[in-house]
Amino acid sequence: MSLDASSPILVVDDYATMVRILRNLLKQLGYENVDDASDGSEALRKIAEKQYGLVISDWNMEPMTGYDLLRQVRSNSATQRLPFIMVTAESKTENVIAAKKAGVNNYIVKPFNAQTLKGKIDAVFGA
Repeated sequence: MSLDASSPILVVDDYATMVRILRNLLKQLGYENVDDASDGSEALRKIAEKQYGLVISDWNMEPMTGYDLLRQVRSNSATQRLPFIMVTAESKTENVIAAKKAGVNNYIVKPFNAQTLKGKIDAVFGA
């Protein structure tokens, strides 16, 4: 399995600046087909309408957190295999463990750069 440069990616974050940062980093890495959602509920609607190659979601959002989004994605047979990377400022071990148990494919702690993001994406897709 690999992530083609044309594969659609969904960025989920309630902070518009972080969405722009992620879009720019993904563009630097050659990914131009990027959609965004400002919370987990909006992300679920978009995931139901379009087949994404990857979801990159913030953990801390309201009203639906990235963790809750991940659990919803994994509980749906149509989306349970959707590659999912969690992004957060929280580096607490218990959060990482909870995300792993819920089925996250990888986890990025802010701040990070394009190379870190590339490494996490490559790890998810076995590159």
